[in-house]
Amino acid sequence: MWLDRLSGQSTPSAPPPPAQQRSYSPAPRRSSHLAPSTAARPLYAPRTSSLGLGSKSNLSTTSLSSPRLPNGSSLKQQISHPANVTDPLEALDDVLGQWSDKVANRLGDQDGTTSVQRPPRLAEDIDFEGLSLYAFADRTSKEETKESRRLSAQTIEEFEGGKDKFEDLHKSILACDDVLRSVQASLTSLQQDLGAVSAEIETLQSRSMAMNTRLETREKAEKLLGPAVEEVSLSPAVVTIISEGPIDSSWIKALDELDKRSKTIESKSKATQKAAAMSDVKPLLDDLTNKAIERIRDFFVSQIKGLRSPNINAQIIQQQSFVRYKYLYSFLVRHHSVLAEEIGQAYINTMRWYYLSNFTRYEQALERIPIFIVDKGDAIGADPNTQRAPANKTSQPSHDALAIGHRIDVLKRPSQSPLPSHIAQDNKQTHYLETPFLHFNLALMDNATAEYFFLANFFSPAVSFQTISRHFSAIFSPTFALGHAFTRSLVEESNDCLGILLCVRLTQQFAFELQRRKVPVADGYINGTNMLLWPRFQLAMDMHADSIRRATSSAYARGAASAFGLSNSSDAAMKQSTAPHMLTQRFGQFLQGILALSKEAGDDEPVGNSLNRLRGEVEAFLTKVGKGFGSAGERKRDRFLANNYSLILTIVGDIGGKLAAEVRGHFEGLRDSVGGS
Repeated sequence: MWLDRLSGQSTPSAPPPPAQQRSYSPAPRRSSHLAPSTAARPLYAPRTSSLGLGSKSNLSTTSLSSPRLPNGSSLKQQISHPANVTDPLEALDDVLGQWSDKVANRLGDQDGTTSVQRPPRLAEDIDFEGLSLYAFADRTSKEETKESRRLSAQTIEEFEGGKDKFEDLHKSILACDDVLRSVQASLTSLQQDLGAVSAEIETLQSRSMAMNTRLETREKAEKLLGPAVEEVSLSPAVVTIISEGPIDSSWIKALDELDKRSKTIESKSKATQKAAAMSDVKPLLDDLTNKAIERIRDFFVSQIKGLRSPNINAQIIQQQSFVRYKYLYSFLVRHHSVLAEEIGQAYINTMRWYYLSNFTRYEQALERIPIFIVDKGDAIGADPNTQRAPANKTSQPSHDALAIGHRIDVLKRPSQSPLPSHIAQDNKQTHYLETPFLHFNLALMDNATAEYFFLANFFSPAVSFQTISRHFSAIFSPTFALGHAFTRSLVEESNDCLGILLCVRLTQQFAFELQRRKVPVADGYINGTNMLLWPRFQLAMDMHADSIRRATSSAYARGAASAFGLSNSSDAAMKQSTAPHMLTQRFGQFLQGILALSKEAGDDEPVGNSLNRLRGEVEAFLTKVGKGFGSAGERKRDRFLANNYSLILTIVGDIGGKLAAEVRGHFEGLRDSVGGS
């Protein structure tokens, strides 16, 4: 019974607070005298941070001056724990709660609702050492108090010894708190910056979407409006090239672009539905067109001035500056026809002066070439013993004006080039009249061909063929007149039938060559030259016929033997000789030259008629000379005639052509008629 009463008493000290509100004390708790005698080992609290010191201080720890962080530290409020990690305070509360539950079970609650459990085994044999129960309990309590004080003092000393460590730990924790605050501020600022960047990204994204939408709309508009805008617009590069760039191939391309745009706007302006853009662009294109016309005018004027430079080759300028840029003239004709006509007229006037001045100098150079003089003293019927040569003939070398010789070679070299002016001036060799005629007309034909090709290439298709022909005639009419005057000066006082006929054949070759080159504009010059040559040829042939007629008359007066100086012969046998006459020899050589130059002659030429008259005079001369043999010398007369006809046939026997065949047939008939073989 007394045990039950003792077990229900509480200790003299104040009732303990609830286990959840009591802080740990290093002193041992007083247990009931009925508790097991074995003293409980004091419990030491683990070292924790200031976060775990939120409860009230124990009496044994009131002397500690280390600062305590108040509950609800800012670090605790600022730091959020991950969701998958247990809160440290909750974990500490779980540990302390279990320990408090054990203490409560051992000591009981203050309100008595929970009683100390009865030990499973009671000590039955207790030695009170002769003391009473109260004395024994008081002695035990004093011993426990001494032991508790000793342990408490020892614990305080240990705590004081580790105080610096706790303070350092506390300072470190405070420093960590500052660092964490700084990190928190940085993270907050970063979060704000990230928010601003995110807002900007959203803004850029919205703007990008808007730009994509506008781009798609613009692309659709470009597909619809692009071709129309391209037809009427010019790039700034094209405008710059036309306004300021040099005139070259790039400038021509830019001018072509301008011309195309002008044609497009012109056609669209005539349409029923006129766009507003046409009225805006047309004045600008007109200004640019006027600028291009101005530059084209200046370009051609400078090139035309270059043609007037001394010793300039016009064909080089024509090919490099005119033909190469002939598109400029076509553009000028389309956009300013009056200015184009003025430019064309300036070119015509310049080239007229150019050709006339150059061919005048060339004519003067050819006139310095010595020419064989063929006059009446070189006629077939002229007596070389009685004719006195003019003074200007004495200085020239001897020649045979009636023999063709190598003179016909000029017809066999159609591709020869004209004689240069400086060589013609220094040439001291005597030539026949066909030589200067040949070189002058070769140069004239070559230049006429080149000029015609240039005109046809440069002015077409801007102007018609009739206009090009008129341009050519305007350029070359003075030069052609100069050529006719030069030809007239060569043949006007000449009786060189072979030379004149050679000029006729050369003129025919020039006509064939011009036809082959397809240059019909020089036909007038060819016809004019023929009109100068043929009448003079007939006059020269008539001169030869007249000379034979006069020889025939002199043969009547003085007899056959006196003809050609035979009367002075001392040999009587020679007077009755049947050998061919000297006139026959001269006639045969002349006839050979005429027939050699008439191999391809037509029936409409006057050569045949002139030869018939000349042949008739020769036959009359021989007949009259044959009568000098008298009535007794008929056989000698026939032999004389046969020998003369045979000589003629021998001289012209190798010559081909229709006219030569007719002449041979005629003389063969005469020879056969007098008994020749």
